[in-house]
Amino acid sequence: MYSAWQQEDDPTKFVHLFIFADEQAHAAHGSSDAVRAFEAVYSPELVGGPVVFTDYRQVASNTTC
Repeated sequence: MYSAWQQEDDPTKFVHLFIFADEQAHAAHGSSDAVRAFEAVYSPELVGGPVVFTDYRQVASNTTC
């Protein structure tokens, strides 16, 4: 699953949510050509410093993953 959210009062800020089937899928995504191409496009445009990645563990949901 992938979802992108843009901050309403500051359109330069985003949150991107990913849910991977397992760690192997996460690693495959992170090392893909598509991710490298995307990083090459957004990196020069960053205005608030480097991208920060934070891992979370889902503890509740009203939907299935």
